[in-house]
Amino acid sequence: MMYRNLIKEMLNLQQQLNDDTNGIGWEMGHTKDGKLISWKRCIYMECAELIDSFAWKHWKAINSPLDVDNIAIEIVDIWHFIMSLGLEKYKINSLGDIDNLTDDIVSTSGFNEFCKEPYNIKEYSIYEIINDTELIINRCSGFNINFFDLLRDYFRVSLKCGVNLQKLFNIYIGKNVLNKFRQDHGYKDGSYIKIWNGVEDNAVMNEILQNGASSVNEIYAKLKTAYQNIK
Repeated sequence: MMYRNLIKEMLNLQQQLNDDTNGIGWEMGHTKDGKLISWKRCIYMECAELIDSFAWKHWKAINSPLDVDNIAIEIVDIWHFIMSLGLEKYKINSLGDIDNLTDDIVSTSGFNEFCKEPYNIKEYSIYEIINDTELIINRCSGFNINFFDLLRDYFRVSLKCGVNLQKLFNIYIGKNVLNKFRQDHGYKDGSYIKIWNGVEDNAVMNEILQNGASSVNEIYAKLKTAYQNIK
């Protein structure tokens, strides 16, 4: 039941974020500003960013160390868009509400393993993780997509990157607050500042989480303080 509650809470938060950012009815494929929404494109573009977190280039920075914190954040970014795709799918196809989607996610192949301890990323070749990530890209590049096959592939990649359900939830809460903070401070019109005194806002958010902040209000307040202190 606890695991189901984590999934349901994230889905509710994502629904609210999408409603606030894109306008009510975004599930029909357009924002309130008339912009086309493609969650599949969002997923594979975030997958490309995940791949770029590894030293895959044979001509540049070939011995760069793993940035496990950034890799975890990229995993969470992909999850935002997978949830959004699921919310859209269930809405437009009348498959049920968030409770129905939650039940179907926790019944997906690989979910039980995803609730256990994450794997050690250093035990895997980066090319194995990249190949698994490219399977997700390939799955999202066509017209037809099996949502639950996508979930299964995502759970596998996430675990290999050291992120299980509990870690996903913890970082997601922080990133959800950061995304709301961005929207509140000009992200959509381009006035938002993403680099804070030489550090990307994702890293600032991650440090706030590592220092023990866990509630939505506390994380938002600490982000606001840090943002106001940009020099």
